[in-house]
Amino acid sequence: MSIPKSIREYRTQGDNHINLKLQESALNLPKANEVLVKIHAVSLQYRDLMASKGRYPGQKKDLVPCSDMAGEIAAVGVDVTGWKVGDRVCANFALDHIHGDVNANIQKTGLGGQIDGVLREYINVPVHSLVRVPDHLSYEEGSTLPCAALTAYNALLGPTPLKGGDYVLVLGTGGVSIFGLQLAVASGAIVIATSSSDEKLKVAKKLGAHHVINYNTTPNWDDVVLEITGGRGVDHIIEVGGPGTIQKCIKSARYAGWIHIIGFVAQGESDLPIRAAIGKALIYRGIQIGSVKQFEDMNRLITAQNIHPLVDKVFPFEQAIEAYSYLESQKHVGKVVIKVSKD
Repeated sequence: MSIPKSIREYRTQGDNHINLKLQESALNLPKANEVLVKIHAVSLQYRDLMASKGRYPGQKKDLVPCSDMAGEIAAVGVDVTGWKVGDRVCANFALDHIHGDVNANIQKTGLGGQIDGVLREYINVPVHSLVRVPDHLSYEEGSTLPCAALTAYNALLGPTPLKGGDYVLVLGTGGVSIFGLQLAVASGAIVIATSSSDEKLKVAKKLGAHHVINYNTTPNWDDVVLEITGGRGVDHIIEVGGPGTIQKCIKSARYAGWIHIIGFVAQGESDLPIRAAIGKALIYRGIQIGSVKQFEDMNRLITAQNIHPLVDKVFPFEQAIEAYSYLESQKHVGKVVIKVSKD
């Protein structure tokens, strides 16, 4: 594989995604313990919208955005073993999160936030951050795994893994929620999905959701959740709404249930309800993606169950700004992807 001397990459201008700048930069060969990855596809998430506006906590200025990619190894450093040119790979969201709990130093290696990300044609990454793309997935599908899929996996199959027959509530039909639905169904759980759109709920049903609720036409959806579970409540909740939905999630959860706090896209008061946590012995768990080890474990489940990520729409690299706008419109179900390489 021929290695170019320069590549194209996008950089933020600090105020809005419509001002992302496409530019050329020099390409360095990988260091001894790095690999050079030719990026084929990049997937987007809500975090990328925040970073494009300069609102992501701790982000660097003049940032190459995005954290999630799939590509092929184009070159390896002199000390790299176990990998070869042509291998299909993702890099973990936080490059140095190999196993165990996250910490402050690991946080500093988050792609597309604290350090430059993957909305570019090539990138050098440390070999310890690599995970193989499952053979049955395309590059576009593989690019959705590092953040959305791994976040859902860490929530549902992390410290207290769900069991067959558990009830799982997923809010909305964005990337993390759809992966939560798919992984929960694959693990034998009973899934309840919410959305503002009946059309999106049809997709959730097709993916295996056992119960669906339109929260626009059924604003007291938490009461419906309790009806479905016979008054017991659900075992696990993928909580992506945050302040605007936490109270209903508390009501929907069983005693000693898990509320996995992932996002804050819904408007509302931001104080975490401490009394409710004590009163129902609830477990609030903040999720920060996951480790390389969890990524590998997740890929075994994805392969064993032949799970295909739900890719809503694919944009060419030159239309990255349009891809951001489509994500912001919230018309998508699942993931929005940018195809970087034409070959």
